[in-house]
Parts: sequence; C-alpha cells; structure tokens
Amino acid sequence: MPYFDAASAAPLHPVARQALLAALDEGWADPARLYREGRRARLLLDAAREAAAQAVGCRPDELTFTSSGTRAVHSGISGALAGRRRVGRHLVVSAVEHSSVLHSATDHESRGGSVAEVPVDRSGAVSPAAYGAALREDTALACLQSANHEVGTEQPVAEVAGLCRDAGVPLLVDAAQSLGQGAVPGAWSLLAASAHKWGGPAGVGLLAVRKGVRFAAQGPADERESGRAAGFENIPAIVAAAASLRAVRAEAAEESVRLRALVDRIRSRVPALVPDVEVVGDPVRRLPHVVTFSCLYVDGESLLHELDRAGFSVSSGSSCTSSTLTPSHVLKAMGVLSEGNVRVSLPTGTTAQDVDRFLDVLPGVVAGVREKLGAPAAAAPSPAAPAASLVVDALGRRCPIPVIELAKVIGGVPVGGTVTVLSDDEAARLDIPAWCAMREQEYVGEEPADRGSAYVVRRLS
Repeated sequence: MPYFDAASAAPLHPVARQALLAALDEGWADPARLYREGRRARLLLDAAREAAAQAVGCRPDELTFTSSGTRAVHSGISGALAGRRRVGRHLVVSAVEHSSVLHSATDHESRGGSVAEVPVDRSGAVSPAAYGAALREDTALACLQSANHEVGTEQPVAEVAGLCRDAGVPLLVDAAQSLGQGAVPGAWSLLAASAHKWGGPAGVGLLAVRKGVRFAAQGPADERESGRAAGFENIPAIVAAAASLRAVRAEAAEESVRLRALVDRIRSRVPALVPDVEVVGDPVRRLPHVVTFSCLYVDGESLLHELDRAGFSVSSGSSCTSSTLTPSHVLKAMGVLSEGNVRVSLPTGTTAQDVDRFLDVLPGVVAGVREKLGAPAAAAPSPAAPAASLVVDALGRRCPIPVIELAKVIGGVPVGGTVTVLSDDEAARLDIPAWCAMREQEYVGEEPADRGSAYVVRRLS
C-alpha cells in the first residue's frame, strides 16, 4: 500500500532502526554519571550532537535535543522573546507558519505582546520586501519556515535573514520539512526541526541557538541540555535521529532529483486527467517530494477515505477533514481553492509504478465522489426566460455543497445576471471566488447577511 504522507511523518529509515536497536543496549545509562555505563552513554550523546550539528550547520554546543519539533519551536520562541524583552515585545511571523509557531504567537499576544503577520502570494511565498517592512525597532524576534508543510513552497529564507540581520533582529527558522534535504541557507539565528520528518524516530526535536543570540530559557531550570530542555535525554532515539539525518542527507542529491521528476509528473497529469482541479504551491521553488491540488465539487474527507480504500495514504488541508469546519490557514492565506484538497508527499524509495497507479486511480475516485454529491458535469443550460438574479440558500450546508449549488444554477441567469449564495461555511469565502476564477465568471464580492454571508457572482459567459 503506497504511503504518500511523508510530510506528516516519514517511514522509519533503515539506518535509524539499526542505530536505535544498537543504542538501546549501549545508551541506557545516565550520561551525567562518571561510571563506565554513564561515560558510554555520554559518548553516544556527544557523537549524535556533533553529527546533527554538522547537518544543521552550527556548532555542537549551539544545538539542543528536545522532546519534539513542536517543543523546539515553543522553546525557541519563548526563550528568544524573553532574552530580548528589553528591545521590545513585537513578534513577526508569516501567515503560513506551522501551527506550533502560530500557537506561540497567540500565547505571546495573550501575555501583552504584539504580533505582525506577513501575508503570502498565491503560491504561498512571502515577499522579502514585505517581510522587511514588518520589522520594527521593538521587534524582538522574527519567524519564517524554510518550506511550507502543506503546499511545499520554499520561502526566501536567505533574503529575509539578511534583512533581519541588518535590522538587528534574530530570525528563527522552522526547518522541519527541509532539513532532510539540506542545510538551511542564510544568516539565521535559531533553527528548529523534528526527526520524524526525515525518517528518524518520533519524540526527538532539534533546537539550534547561535552564539551571540540573547536567549533566556523559560520554565524551571534544569541541568541537562544547557538548561534549554528539561528531563532525561532519550539517547537511543537521539542517536537514531542523528544517524538517519546523516543517511538521508547522503542520499538527498540523487533522491531529490528522482522524486522531483515523479512530482512533476503528478503536477502535469492531474489537471489533464481530472476536470476542475487547481494545483497549488510554487511550481519551481518547492520541496522536491510534495505536490498539493484541490478538486472542485469534492468533499475532502470522502476523497481521502476513497483513496485510502484504493490503497493510497494521503492527507488534506480541506476544511471537510477537520472538526473545526474551517479551511486550512495556509490555503486561506494563499487565497486558493480549499475544497477537495489533497497533499501528496512522497517518501524516499517511492517508485514510478506507485505514482502511475495513483494517477490511474484518482480520476475514478474523484468522479465517484462528485457523483455521490450530485455535482454538475457542466453549467445548466439557460431557460427560455432566465431570471435576472437568483438566490441560493446554502445555510447550514458544508463544503463543497455551496459551490455545487452555485454551479447548478449559474446557467439559470442571463449573461450579466447574478447569483447570490447564502452560506455560513467559512470555506465558501475561499471556494466561491476560486470557482469563479476557474469558470471565468465574475466574483462581485461578499455582503453581510442575517446568518453567515452573501456571496455575489455575476455570469460572464
């Protein structure tokens, strides 16, 4: 069964498994102790730190092992903000950061700090100029991911790091998705990553804090990991994480070329095979193994279930797969279609045969879900005496029903006429304008309604 969700968690690398089993026998003792077993554990921990630091591009004494990538992000942000409290309490983030960064930003605001959120373009990338304009004299910290976790778009980290350096602001980079591909370029100040993203075991994160960065670890003091990560180190998992990082880096140059070719095939073939699909994310500046697309008139949860039944494990940023019933903050910030969203992220070793079978299966799966939802094959023909305007009441109905109902009736108004869709689904704010762009109709705008909002569309053809 092909597993196509490496961006969530990569399968355990064989080298990680070997290192983990070996370290279970050799690295169980307390590395802080001076007896033989403790010294052996300390040697393993030091060797893992040196290997990981080399991969990150920092000094070993600048790198801390944490209990997860999320913990690394939270500790990095809180420590940097506390260390620069005298400068100010202003935090800058991009609109598409991982939730761990955005949750830290929300917590910072709740404690009296301020946050600036830099918007992204339709590909999901920030503009270095816009990011630089968000920096202020009282900015204590800036955060920017190296590559997006949902659409794969790479961010201009080196350019932004240069702007932050010129402004005297430290930059924290969330490198969870990219560190297995290579070191992050630019003069960043802090870096966080997570081992299970590159084929290491879960429960190991990395936090690098360069010398000279003001940093004050928060929470009760602890003697381990330079006081930045409390608790007994999980040495077997740390050893496995460092070993697998070195292994995937050795394979990265060749494997990235191969996976990029497979992803390029998906990017080009899906729109040709499946009608009404939007491939999102930057087509060039992107991770080599990630591709994301959204399908009109499709319930994301049903689509994922049907693909799973067909033998493919994929993920989605669609609101239909979330208990919150709100679209992914990444897709929302990009302004792209959110319904029927599919993220394919290929793990190391994915074969061309796996990708070809996915492309064979996908059209039938999408067509089947659309048929169950009653999606139109095309706009309905105009009646002899079409109404000048129509109102579609989709209140209480979730994605993609509001868009399906719009598509069914748009042919019922003359060219120049309007259709008003009443909806209280947050996804409609993205998906109706996206439908208009794909169908070459005019999105007039959003108006307040008694419940939810009224989305007005003008028929152009």
